[in-house]
Amino acid sequence: MARTMWTRLVAVVGAVVAAAALPACVPLSSFNALVASDSHEMTTAAYGASKRQQLDVYVPRETAQRVRPAAGWPLVVFFYGGSWKYGERAHYRFVGEALAARGVMAVIPDYRLYPEVRYPDFLKDNAAATAWSLREAARLGADRKRVFVMGHSAGGYNAAMLALDARWLGAESIQPTQLAGWIGLAGPYDSLPVENPDAKPVFLHPNTPPDSQPIRYVSATVPRTFLAAAPDDPLINPERNTKQMASRLQQAGIAVTLQIYPGASHTTLIGAFAFPLRFLAPVLDDVVEFVNGAPR
Repeated sequence: MARTMWTRLVAVVGAVVAAAALPACVPLSSFNALVASDSHEMTTAAYGASKRQQLDVYVPRETAQRVRPAAGWPLVVFFYGGSWKYGERAHYRFVGEALAARGVMAVIPDYRLYPEVRYPDFLKDNAAATAWSLREAARLGADRKRVFVMGHSAGGYNAAMLALDARWLGAESIQPTQLAGWIGLAGPYDSLPVENPDAKPVFLHPNTPPDSQPIRYVSATVPRTFLAAAPDDPLINPERNTKQMASRLQQAGIAVTLQIYPGASHTTLIGAFAFPLRFLAPVLDDVVEFVNGAPR
């Protein structure tokens, strides 16, 4: 048994080393090799009619040390990255388990990707998955007043648009102010003109709508914000995106937590949710602290 565990550990660490050199944000399902099964219960549900409109729910399992709050668990809806072209929710079990093990319910939806859809249809899916989470929160054992959206890379963009631009949740009869906060990990918030070749057809290049950029929607009504990035990210410039977004929000009077993790890369920023990769950056600890700091 010890030898098997060691083999799996080596495989996961090897995957992280390889992932750091990848040219795009891709699913890293090898991170799931050490996911614990006793920290949570996982269920699957549909939030729409498409095969891509399904989600997994990771419900924390109560223990002597992990007791459900009277109002219910906080809940995070996590959108993965992949240039709006790649990704599957099953690849991110390690994120769902990591949050559930810390007493945070996690919802990880799939959403339609290019070439099936282009901007803005994937945002409609994200909004529908978030609306489902809010509607079902009490039944699932979550606190409807402490629901967050979180995303990494392209998923960070998705989370930002839901939290800042009221069109998407508004179509589901929800306002961004009903969120307890949003969490963006290395997201692109100001990317015109679009330079990523994978993203160009997604955003109708060269006719990308100016209203597609989250930075345009900064206002005094944006929910509490957690923003994180790697300092030398060659894929999504942290100065233009994460730091600029933080500055604009702070100027608007929004409470912002900004973290730049020197030990992380674009990919390992989310990889650091996986055991035993948390030495790369304390992003999981910081996200959970942010979530638990929400008003009850």
